[in-house]
Amino acid sequence: MAASLEQNDPEIFKLITQEEQRQKRIIRLIPSENYVSKAVREATGGWLTNKYSEGYPGKRYYEGQDVADVVENIARERAKKLFGADHANVQPHSGSPANLAAYLALAEPGDTIMGLALPDGGHLTHGWKVSITGKIFKSVQYGVNPQTGFLDFNLIEDLAKKHKPKIIICGATAYPRQIDFEAFAAIAKNVGAFLVSDIAHIAGLVAGGAHKSPVPFSDIVTTTTHKTLRGPRGAMALCKEQHAQKLDKTIFPGLQGGPHMHTISAIAVALGEAATPAFKEYAKQIVKNAKAMAEKLSEYGFNLVSGGTDNHLILIDLRNKNIPGRKMAKALMRAGIESNCNSVPGDTAPPFNPSGLRIGTPAITTRGMKEEQAMRVAALISRVADNIDNEDVLDKIKQQVEALCNQFPVPDSFI
Repeated sequence: MAASLEQNDPEIFKLITQEEQRQKRIIRLIPSENYVSKAVREATGGWLTNKYSEGYPGKRYYEGQDVADVVENIARERAKKLFGADHANVQPHSGSPANLAAYLALAEPGDTIMGLALPDGGHLTHGWKVSITGKIFKSVQYGVNPQTGFLDFNLIEDLAKKHKPKIIICGATAYPRQIDFEAFAAIAKNVGAFLVSDIAHIAGLVAGGAHKSPVPFSDIVTTTTHKTLRGPRGAMALCKEQHAQKLDKTIFPGLQGGPHMHTISAIAVALGEAATPAFKEYAKQIVKNAKAMAEKLSEYGFNLVSGGTDNHLILIDLRNKNIPGRKMAKALMRAGIESNCNSVPGDTAPPFNPSGLRIGTPAITTRGMKEEQAMRVAALISRVADNIDNEDVLDKIKQQVEALCNQFPVPDSFI
């Protein structure tokens, strides 16, 4: 397949090869990124990319579904077993339509939904004003305690009692602490709301037993299938049995046409990998590495939102360092360390040049790095901050990064 691509489109082949080498030579700390196994890559590029399969197994609109039906059923059953869910839909193309489908399955346009505000660590699709979810629903946003950086459930409950939302959404993209799904469920029950839990970032931690599961407490659980779950770029929705039919109809034909069967086959592979003892160790090591990195960063004087982490990510408030988030991210990239700038609670800087930096440990853990290397990476981050305008020092750090990457090559298999 590689030779065929090289022959047919050498320009794209060269760029893909460049990206492969880039990912292998750098320390990747964006918490939503990871490496997939060779098996997942092969499934993603397999023959099912040629097949249209509108509908669901046993009830398709096109012929020739003998293989597609079996593949999708395998993916659904593996998802149900891994997460302990009544029902699984593996057709959402990405996390955003999965979230929209969850809301439309439980509420009507114009109803009130309540989610974590984007500047405080939520996601666009949790009702933020620029998202379609904030346009077709009446959105109420809760935040974190500005002093502690933690979710304040007393304030969340007061807000829920005041606005009586039809849906409460929990989950985050930049919240470094464990999410108490049971507490959210109690608030939802108290105000007569449905609970939707978006675990896109922590699905791998949940599957591996390194984070509490939302499944027993939620009406619908949505997740992407990459990030900590280490699968292809897709999504899933898990739900209680009473919501299964409505959820399926909302996804198809409500929001989507043909599912991406090649992606679903790769999701099935990733879910199989996630059911192994090795994956459980991997999930636990992600958290160990994040904690070790956070502790070391604190020693170097970095201000961590909430004071540390319980999961895979660390959110750094750089205002005490007088370094804008984007400048820090650019300098780190110059040194071979990939991250992303990010807003922090109470941020007055614009979203495109915020005051924070978001980093995480899924990708370096996939490479086999442990606490010792996580602390070493923290030291490199500190050195970049101290020499942010010194190109010579940044070049030397990049050499150290490449040496570390050579010691921990990206594996092809995780089983």
